[in-house]
Amino acid sequence: MSSAIPADSDVPAPSVGRLLRASRILKAYVSLTKPRIIELLLITTLPTMVLAAGGWPGWQLMLTTLIGGTISAGSANTFNSYLDRDIDAVMKRTQGRPIPRGDVKPMHALLFAWFLAAVSTAWFWWIVGSPLATLLSVIAILLYAVGYTMLLKRRTSQNIVWGGAAGFMPVLIGWAAVTESLAWPPIILALIIFFWTPPHYWPLAIKFRKDYAHAEVPMLPVVAKPQRVAGEMIAYAIAMVATSLALIPLAHMTWIYAVVALGFGVWFVGGCYTLYRRSEEGRKLHSMRLFRDSIVYLSAVFAAVLADPFWPHALQVWQA
Repeated sequence: MSSAIPADSDVPAPSVGRLLRASRILKAYVSLTKPRIIELLLITTLPTMVLAAGGWPGWQLMLTTLIGGTISAGSANTFNSYLDRDIDAVMKRTQGRPIPRGDVKPMHALLFAWFLAAVSTAWFWWIVGSPLATLLSVIAILLYAVGYTMLLKRRTSQNIVWGGAAGFMPVLIGWAAVTESLAWPPIILALIIFFWTPPHYWPLAIKFRKDYAHAEVPMLPVVAKPQRVAGEMIAYAIAMVATSLALIPLAHMTWIYAVVALGFGVWFVGGCYTLYRRSEEGRKLHSMRLFRDSIVYLSAVFAAVLADPFWPHALQVWQA
């Protein structure tokens, strides 16, 4: 009797098996970089570059900057995955991440984070050709990995507020890549993201409050009542909208940006107020709806920033 495996057997050939294993490993390492977060960062980087250039910055500069930003953010997120592996292991929301699941060894993840940091630094220096963007990329990694993850996340209920400082670095990097300088418009865009971060992240923390409490991470929704959290969200959202409107005179934005920034801003503040009222009345909060709305808000405002320079005949709200 022949022992050969039939041609139509379900047993994968050795080469196919190796390919599947390589695919799983690659997927695990990509997952360490948290691609969904990177997508959000890129949404803010490109419009900033367009605003800095007063139009299209050129395909080469745009692509090289976005690639460098992706690698840099991937490094910061991988450091975060390594440093938070103990937290991730006890939170239901994060137990499926590569390190807790055993797909990537912690030391391998750390080496991968350092590798990405080195590549992103070299990329901004040699390929993008911007010393200032290179410096800002390094600062962004340090802010997120050291400032937020190592020093603040486990020590203060305002951790995510200061985590917003790392979140706004891509807009500064994008502006620096175009102009090799900084100015008030990118600082205003950075402040929009800074004030946006708490009302964006706290709804998620409300949803997974028990998870954070179990992991002993003192997110504000863990240590404060929902009314206080929602009240602070309203304050940050109002500051965010006011900051977004300050961009109009500083960057000579048109009425198109003004309408989008004000309209979506009022809409988002209204969502925060609704959460506050529901928390006062002891009703179900539906916080994840506000979490998703926050992403819509930021995408809309930066889409308006992206479109604004391409409306040369639109009436400027603020004339020089």
